[in-house]
Amino acid sequence: GTFELLEAARAHPPEKLLLASTSSVYGANTDLPYDERDKADHPVSFYAATKKATEAMAHSYAHLYDLPTIMFRFFTVYGPWGRPDMAYFKFVKAILEGRKIDIYNHGRMQRDFTYIDDLIEAIWRLGEIPLTRPDPDDARNDWDTISPVAPFRIVNIGKSSPDALINFVEEIERALGRTAKKNFMDMQPGDVPDTHSATHTLKALTGYEARTPLSEGIPEFVSWYRSYYGI
Repeated sequence: GTFELLEAARAHPPEKLLLASTSSVYGANTDLPYDERDKADHPVSFYAATKKATEAMAHSYAHLYDLPTIMFRFFTVYGPWGRPDMAYFKFVKAILEGRKIDIYNHGRMQRDFTYIDDLIEAIWRLGEIPLTRPDPDDARNDWDTISPVAPFRIVNIGKSSPDALINFVEEIERALGRTAKKNFMDMQPGDVPDTHSATHTLKALTGYEARTPLSEGIPEFVSWYRSYYGI
């Protein structure tokens, strides 16, 4: 799919190509917060490996065909209109039906939960910024992630304020007015204990910071869920 998309962009060059990547590419990296310039060479899941491959392919096309490209590394996005196979959808459905929910790493893992409205705002602002192949003689800002050989940039999009998974579940319980039946489990293979986004690149480029706390984002999602599914 990625190859076909890049070939289409080469044949019909867009003003800018915006592509989704993931915080999962940081993989076995334990230095927090994750900075875009950190090495991301050891993915611990196949999903992360495919996204890392997407980044590499997109960079090569940006270099070879002068395609302005931004890769967004998303951090644990949640909110209305998400995929129903995602954990937070499953949590709400199971709690409403009185079924147990599986909570991995006993709820202790930390995630940089990012509300969908914040994500959209960040993407919109980044998409408005001109992106051209850098002049090798120009000085670069320390925070900038633009490639030295291509009109290509990687930007983290996250809240930069992680929450424990158990806190995420507790906010869902509060929003639903129900207590979840919990099945605490060990961490799954291919998962990581913590994620935390460094967002200085996003802020420097756009002046924007994702701010929506769980206490606001979760009730918004639950309200939408009830309305959408008629519950």
